[in-house]
Amino acid sequence: MRLILVRHGETRWNQENRVLGHTEIELNKKGREQAERLALALKDEKVAAIYSSPLRRARETAEEIARFHQVKVVTDDDLKELDAGELNGLTFQETMERYGEFLKEWIKDIPSLSMPGGESMAELQERTWPAVERIVRDHPDGVVILVSHSFAIVSIISRALGMSLSNFGRLRLSVASISILNFGAQGISLVLFNDTCHLKCDVMIHATQWE
Repeated sequence: MRLILVRHGETRWNQENRVLGHTEIELNKKGREQAERLALALKDEKVAAIYSSPLRRARETAEEIARFHQVKVVTDDDLKELDAGELNGLTFQETMERYGEFLKEWIKDIPSLSMPGGESMAELQERTWPAVERIVRDHPDGVVILVSHSFAIVSIISRALGMSLSNFGRLRLSVASISILNFGAQGISLVLFNDTCHLKCDVMIHATQWE
């Protein structure tokens, strides 16, 4: 089974370097263009299913990808981004000013550290990984696209590879990036990580070629 992990396209808050969390915000013009290029890059995949976080930015990205496939987007609350609680909507500067002590701890990559009024990375992984297990169980031999968010995807990849979440800060995902996990008899392998070639290249390269 092949799981194609897609981070949503850009939003105005991504551009402004604000914390998004569970905030409902649409793709901006650049984000819609990125979603179109994602869709073109993945259009020849024989997709069994497309799953998405229900948050608007992810859903809009998934629906654009789905235009080339005869499947409906299935939303799953467990694929939402990390709940940032009181940090939602804040810029980095505002976060430094209001939650400086928290940030000093956050950069230590402590999985159990919760966002003020929100979730920890450990709690995030406790809901994202069971969602992935359900998807793998329902589509054991197919290709599935999963559209989600930066921390959510990092939590999935970390669990799939048996990596400690204490390293989550070392894995960075760009908006509209593609990562791929293969689930096979030999275990789980990461065959692509944070690829954004489709956003830059004139010639589209399909995910089946990225191994």
